[in-house]
Amino acid sequence: MENPTPTKCSVLIVGAGISGITAAKQLAENGVEDFVIVEASDKIGGRLRKEDFGGVAVELGAGWIAGVGVGGNKTNPLWEMARQSNLHTCFSDYSNARFNIYDNSGNIFPAEVAAEAYNKAVESAVAKLNNKESDETPTSPKRPIDLAIDFMLHDFEMAEVEPIPTYVDFGDNEFLVADKRGYEHLVYELAKSFLSTSDAQIMDTRLKLNNVVRTMEQSRTGVVVTTEDDNVYEAKYAILSVSIGVLQSNLISFTPPLPRWKTEAISNIDIMVYTKVFLKFPHRFWPSDSDKEFFMYAHQTRGYYTFWQSMESAYPGSNILVVTLTNVESKRIEAQSDEETKTEAMGVLRAMFGAHVPEASDILVPRWWNNRFQRGSYSFYPVHVDHHLLHCVKAPVGRIFFSGEHTSEKFNGYVHGGYYSGMDTSKALIEEMKTEIARENETQSFLFQPFLALTLPQVFDIPTHLLHRLAKAII
Repeated sequence: MENPTPTKCSVLIVGAGISGITAAKQLAENGVEDFVIVEASDKIGGRLRKEDFGGVAVELGAGWIAGVGVGGNKTNPLWEMARQSNLHTCFSDYSNARFNIYDNSGNIFPAEVAAEAYNKAVESAVAKLNNKESDETPTSPKRPIDLAIDFMLHDFEMAEVEPIPTYVDFGDNEFLVADKRGYEHLVYELAKSFLSTSDAQIMDTRLKLNNVVRTMEQSRTGVVVTTEDDNVYEAKYAILSVSIGVLQSNLISFTPPLPRWKTEAISNIDIMVYTKVFLKFPHRFWPSDSDKEFFMYAHQTRGYYTFWQSMESAYPGSNILVVTLTNVESKRIEAQSDEETKTEAMGVLRAMFGAHVPEASDILVPRWWNNRFQRGSYSFYPVHVDHHLLHCVKAPVGRIFFSGEHTSEKFNGYVHGGYYSGMDTSKALIEEMKTEIARENETQSFLFQPFLALTLPQVFDIPTHLLHRLAKAII
């Protein structure tokens, strides 16, 4: 395409996840409706994405609304949205998982052994968290049961070992989204509150799907964005609401390049890869008791098909199990075929429950790491957060503002972190826009009124009536 006609707007938002959609909503509510949202994929929602599997809707990405219930002094805004939308959820209790740890002979570790291993792991984690040495210097776990518990504490659920703001503010309970509309429905509800719809579908021309942004060129007066299909967008400002994984990749190039302080901050943030593998069976063979919803497998390799969940509570009669893998194991299974992953998972299940376990009739393996529009699942900051690092990740560069869960100081890694970051970024941009308008008005006032009223008459001795005519002609 030669010299494509650019689409012009005041604000261009790159990314239609919960952060980008929330930012756009805030702009619209504050009178800034001249915006365009460009999204690389075929629908909005970002890392909130459901897929039909085994007759139900399962969550490939974020699945829980975190911090809902007793102990908090605030309400998670996503919980309020879920209630208003009548989104079906079910309570999740991981506390019994450590008492349902299977060895490779199909035996569950005795409760006292599991409790001792769990307490030792927590003590070690707290010692490391506080950067202190206990009587016995914490060592890396070596036994399969210790590896399983370590995985649960640090990879599956971190709230066990450190005070996370989400649980301090909102309470400890978590609810699994189990709704045919999916977790992503909350993003659609946000979008439909300010974008035009038809037959419950978003039809607003300000939303551009399947537009993969590849270049962002910034000048003193604006930002020019070009997509993979050579679509061009010109805006006074841009909000970049993509994952930290995408920022670390080479998907988007910047002209001029981002400053060193920005690129170093981006590169210093870890990205967590969190993979939920779903398996469908002809019938249920695992325990059905309420305290058996979560169970673990102790293997000599940390994270090897460790944490399992029965979907019976969420979807009765679905006969679906989900196993969570992370990081190294996630990347490993993404690189192999689904059939190979199913074979491995079946080997683990038969080690736990016996050779009679039926073959899975179907498997679903999300690939967040190899998805070039995500490159991971969520940001992972060090325990002792460097506030300067966080500030640099969030700070705008000229006319480009940054948003996403990775820019939320209190709630990074969570869906509500993305929601709050969208609000914060749009507020900061609105203030900047107001400041720029004030500067322009001040400049115009200086150029036309004082200059014409004082300088010209004094220097050139122009009669007043001619000065007024000259001023009108210029303005």
